[in-house]
Amino acid sequence: MLSLCMLRRSLCILILPLVIVTALIITQAGLHHGIPVTFGGAKEPIPTVKPTPVHKPISTAAPTPVVDAFPLAASAKSPADLPPIPSWNNPPTPHVNESTPLFIGFTRNWSLLQQTVVSYITAGWPPEDIYVVENTGVMHSNRHNLLTLQNPFYIDHHRLIKILRVNVISTPTLFTFAQLQNFYTFTALENRWSHYWWAHMDTVVLSDEEWNGEPYKSLYMRAVDALRETLDPAWGPLATRWFAYDKLALVRTQAFVDIGGWDTMIPFYMTDCDMHERLWMRKFRIEGAEAGRVWDVHTSLDNLELLYKRGGDPPKAGAKRETATEILPRESEVQRNSADYQKLVHSLNVLQDLKSTAEGGRNTWQARQRGGQGEPFYRDPEGFEKGMWMWMDFGRDVYTEKWGRGPCDLREAGLVEEDAWRLVKDWEKPDVQKHFRLNRENEAKEQVIKEKAEEKKEESAREMRAKDKPSA
Repeated sequence: MLSLCMLRRSLCILILPLVIVTALIITQAGLHHGIPVTFGGAKEPIPTVKPTPVHKPISTAAPTPVVDAFPLAASAKSPADLPPIPSWNNPPTPHVNESTPLFIGFTRNWSLLQQTVVSYITAGWPPEDIYVVENTGVMHSNRHNLLTLQNPFYIDHHRLIKILRVNVISTPTLFTFAQLQNFYTFTALENRWSHYWWAHMDTVVLSDEEWNGEPYKSLYMRAVDALRETLDPAWGPLATRWFAYDKLALVRTQAFVDIGGWDTMIPFYMTDCDMHERLWMRKFRIEGAEAGRVWDVHTSLDNLELLYKRGGDPPKAGAKRETATEILPRESEVQRNSADYQKLVHSLNVLQDLKSTAEGGRNTWQARQRGGQGEPFYRDPEGFEKGMWMWMDFGRDVYTEKWGRGPCDLREAGLVEEDAWRLVKDWEKPDVQKHFRLNRENEAKEQVIKEKAEEKKEESAREMRAKDKPSA
């Protein structure tokens, strides 16, 4: 009986630790997997706390609502409801023998685009030769009137095509600047245009009515003259002609094809430096030219009727009108270089000065609009702008990696086309140059040692051959 009790006691001593260890293992496993464990009574699972998204501050500043700066065009039923352009700027009839397509790219800010288009029309460019390239990435949304005026990507197809009588081409997706430039060249090839012009959408042009050339010529006809000059074989291999740098540019299509187009690895800033330097390296000619007056602006005139230079002051945008026919009867046309023209020049000078001194930089117009919530392809405006600037910074880095340096003056630095992607980054810096020279010196020393070793090896071989040669 005593032996049986001692046996039971021994078993209890052995089993109890095993039970405790097993319970601990089960409990730990249950906690690890979030499974409720019941051992000695029900226990609540420990909740897992997920991180809460932390949002950036939301801007409380209300954007200035966009107002249509061409109410007459808004109420127009046909081009006949618009004022006539000044007679001295009328496009020639019949059309000049040369093809004169003008591309104007658009991504954001309809007010600026409309102003640019109207300014080219009133400066004599034939509307049928103007091609607005809608590069918004919203596919058919604008074509089907699905976006509204406050949306930064809004563009009025009806007004452009039916009232202003220009052409609209839509890109299949949002292109970078370099891709858009290649699209211009591609479109020119598709249409067999040997030359084309392109313009920035944040510019305004006027024919220079103070120009003393005889006979007087509109901006359009002077641009055609600039093209004709380059067709003379003695002129040399043209690549492009710049009017006010490249605010307006004439391009020879084949030159851009021969150079391989714009480098799309450099999407925005510095891609022009890369392109133009490569053209110069190939001995293509890039020259300036004059055709009229060009302004770089970041906002619109109060009323685009001013560009038609009609007598009297047109009402400001926002004034209520029922139909286009309820405008005051058209007054007799003012004379060339009139007081109205000078007032217009002054207004554009003011707009250009405002852009150059704008707080936040000269391109604030690109992110000015913040509407469009709930509309197709809506993009957060601040996020879109941030993404664009990140892309631009990336392009600068690519340019520096491609040429080993940041500045534009590649040829002055002694570079040639074959140097692309083959140079050490920052190769001009003294420490890089010093390291390069040391490497060259070491390579030269190693080469001398290698050559001596080869000579010694060859000498040994000659001696061996001499020994093996049988005696006469």
